[in-house]
Amino acid sequence: MADDPMEHPNPRTLGRVFDEVPELYDRVRPGYPDELFADLVAFTGMRPGSSVLEVGCGTGQATGSLAARGCSVTAVEPGPGMAALARRRCASFHGVEVETSTFEEWDDRGRRFDVLVAASSWHWVDPSVGWRRAHEVLRPGGWTALLGNVVVRQPGEPEVYAETADLHERFCPGNPGWGHPPLEVDVRATDEGWGLVDGPGGLFGPTTVRWYPTVQWFDGAGFADLLRSTSLYRGLAPEVREPLLDAVAERVRTRMDDRVSRRCLSVLRAGQRIG
Repeated sequence: MADDPMEHPNPRTLGRVFDEVPELYDRVRPGYPDELFADLVAFTGMRPGSSVLEVGCGTGQATGSLAARGCSVTAVEPGPGMAALARRRCASFHGVEVETSTFEEWDDRGRRFDVLVAASSWHWVDPSVGWRRAHEVLRPGGWTALLGNVVVRQPGEPEVYAETADLHERFCPGNPGWGHPPLEVDVRATDEGWGLVDGPGGLFGPTTVRWYPTVQWFDGAGFADLLRSTSLYRGLAPEVREPLLDAVAERVRTRMDDRVSRRCLSVLRAGQRIG
């Protein structure tokens, strides 16, 4: 699921907008580097046969990486379209089951797991329910791991968001979501706790945090498709979103040589169940 929560009257419902465009989401959204999964295995003691619960699996980008390491994966995804694509993506793996439900309403049927993984999805879970459920469905000594991708920038680097700020203001003035991504050095400084989501209280121990830099490259049309897959833009009315993104694509073509980067830090935050 998404990595970009926004202010909205019902943010839990907003997360469902990705189900409108599962194929687009799967094509343009960044995955997670192999180094992250290697560290996840090392931190949690995950091994072939370990039982993993994945919350908000989206189109299965992380699911396949978990299954490839021999884990038995139960993936929960509220969007029927996203869940169907995840099933197709993971059809070649044994031991992967994708269930269509929110985590809050999901029936665990008494099942218990070694590791819970949420890849760019935990911010869509109601924290008053999610952390308690995570604690309940994990075995003693189990781990919760939150994976994510944070868009960042570096000083002096040509930055597509700055180059298109006037277009955003023209088509959708005053939206608080527009603006520069944070500097990479500032994001790396946030290396404690569970990031921007509400913490679990005393249910989980101290977090281990690791960062992994990645860069995606797009032409104008591709960058517009990337934005089109995010909640900030899916939350716009189509008659606003589509002219805005057409203008963004044209700006990238005409002023940025039709080639722009999107710099991200992938992040792993893992903590062990207490009690």
